[in-house]
Amino acid sequence: MTHEVLNQPPPLVDHDVAADPALLDAVTREGAGWAVDDLHRLGRLAGTAEPQRWAEDADRYPPRLRTHDRYGHRIDEVEFHPAWHRLMDVAVTEGLAGAPWTDPRPGTHVARAAGLFVWSQVEAGHICPISMTYAVVPALRHAPDLAAAYEPLLAARTYHPGLRAPLTKRGLLAGMGMTEKQGGSDVRANTTTATPAGDGSYRLRGHKWFTSAPMCDLFLVLAQVPAGLTCFLVPRVLPDGTRNVFRIQRLKDKLGNRSNASGEPEFDDTVAWPVGGEGRGVRTILEMVAMTRLDCVTGSAAGMRAALVQAVHHARHRRAFGARLADQPLMRNVLADLAVESEAATALAIRLAGAVDRGGAEHPFRRLAIAVGKYWVCKRQPAVVGEALECLGGNGYVEDSGLPRLYRDAPLNSIWEGSGNVQALDVLRTLRREPDSVAAFIAEVTAARGADRRFDAALAGLVAQLADPDGADGQARRTVERMALVLQASLLIRYAPAAVADAFCASRLGDGGYAFGTLPPGADAAALVTRVLPG
Repeated sequence: MTHEVLNQPPPLVDHDVAADPALLDAVTREGAGWAVDDLHRLGRLAGTAEPQRWAEDADRYPPRLRTHDRYGHRIDEVEFHPAWHRLMDVAVTEGLAGAPWTDPRPGTHVARAAGLFVWSQVEAGHICPISMTYAVVPALRHAPDLAAAYEPLLAARTYHPGLRAPLTKRGLLAGMGMTEKQGGSDVRANTTTATPAGDGSYRLRGHKWFTSAPMCDLFLVLAQVPAGLTCFLVPRVLPDGTRNVFRIQRLKDKLGNRSNASGEPEFDDTVAWPVGGEGRGVRTILEMVAMTRLDCVTGSAAGMRAALVQAVHHARHRRAFGARLADQPLMRNVLADLAVESEAATALAIRLAGAVDRGGAEHPFRRLAIAVGKYWVCKRQPAVVGEALECLGGNGYVEDSGLPRLYRDAPLNSIWEGSGNVQALDVLRTLRREPDSVAAFIAEVTAARGADRRFDAALAGLVAQLADPDGADGQARRTVERMALVLQASLLIRYAPAAVADAFCASRLGDGGYAFGTLPPGADAAALVTRVLPG
């Protein structure tokens, strides 16, 4: 024999992805303990081999654009591998799209965020249309008649793909069209125009640069009218069954997120209905953006967790230099440090979902904290996934491990819905203009005061900094980073095991190193790693 397979970890299958103490504790704490059994059911499905194959196939066989049918008619359809539809079917059926908006139970947005956290660890690309369908509802409510017609179908737990008249379907998916090539995040520079048709509808003309999930049924689109930028609802198929003009010029060839189609639609006499008042398009569509930003935080936390679990599983079964990798002090420090980062991200994501559940009472906190979380957690995901990949060595650099797909996907949540600078400047504007949000944020973080001297010192510095937010815009990232770290520390001090909170404060607020694996002496690395996969 010249080939014998030794010292390789077994496949990570038939485990419960929801068996995550940090997640389960947060879900119960934020008022959705009733959802734990369903989370475990979804987690057990996510941990089986079949969804893992769906994820691989959806990534390996990306969507394909068909602009015309065999007779030359323009159809602008996107074809997906069957694996994509299997992933989508589970996500919609489990209520991860619009279902929370019509569910009267308390904690329904927390339950949905936790389900998204669990299921997106299987495959992140298909979460894009799921997230936009969830996020469109609060924006659509600015047009009550349209909301009354479409909201029940957006909230349905039935996945019904294919282009048909929306009200003839059993369930709908929604997308968004903001970005144009000349403006990017500066949507006020958009050139797409809307002209009244005289019957309450408008006709759009223009070109969008990035519109993800173009096979969705409905889109919120920004276009210019004389009064300014305005939000419109654009269906792919009109009520009479004819195709609306939605010419997909091409699909983007992306670094990652390859299972999800992102395209460039062109509008030419495209039928649309206004959502919100003329000239109030940015304010209206930001209702949607706030919710998709929340999902960016949740998705990044999920990507960290998925990579961490792979690294810990590998280290528990791989031996080097006479001992398991997980028992080697330096590797254990790396894994523990990753575990701390992952738990902090999870705690923050579920706390933000809880703020959505509590509605207006927590709107001032949510207004600031979602942007802070979007900036920081999404920035941390690529570093965490890269370090986790390195824990597997060369094995992690091979596609079969699944880590390269996680790594390619990792930067995207930081770009979607406003990149890092957009988030930081958004936070800075809120600090300057919305004192209620500042007070709510300070009240939240101050709840942990007195429990850790390092935290108290960081909190005092932050409170002083927030009292004078008129510094240079060029320092906005420093401010937001400090806000995120203090907020995460506050959550961990109050709710996580002492070993987690102490390690976070020592390494993130104290004199920690810059790379993962630099937890200071005294950190209970063994306990932190054991908490990742208790079984």
